[in-house]
Amino acid sequence: MLPFSIELKSGLPVAEQILFAVKKAVVAGQLRPGDKFPSVRVLSQELRVNPNTAHKVIAALVNEGVLVTTPAVGSIIAERALGGRKERAELLGAELERLVVEAKKLGLALDEVEAGLAAHWKKLGGK
Repeated sequence: MLPFSIELKSGLPVAEQILFAVKKAVVAGQLRPGDKFPSVRVLSQELRVNPNTAHKVIAALVNEGVLVTTPAVGSIIAERALGGRKERAELLGAELERLVVEAKKLGLALDEVEAGLAAHWKKLGGK
């Protein structure tokens, strides 16, 4: 059984959905630093995805610093060095731009987007 929850949706890239689910689990505290992460084989079998996709996900998580892979241990959730406030904010740049583009496509006002953001923030335990 996977240590995070995910419901794959058609029409969206599978690897991106898995990456998002893992990052969400880390932020929500489901996955904590030092927790073991499933192998490529387990991830592939549990999610019924191509092993190449599972490998791509793990490689991306290692590249982004979410996972650390060590011989004989496997992959574990990494300790996060968050850096300064500016560096952390810059990490969200692309995601925020996508959010704004999608909101504008849907004709949402800024206050509607802010309300939705606040609701999700609270749902994940933010103050």
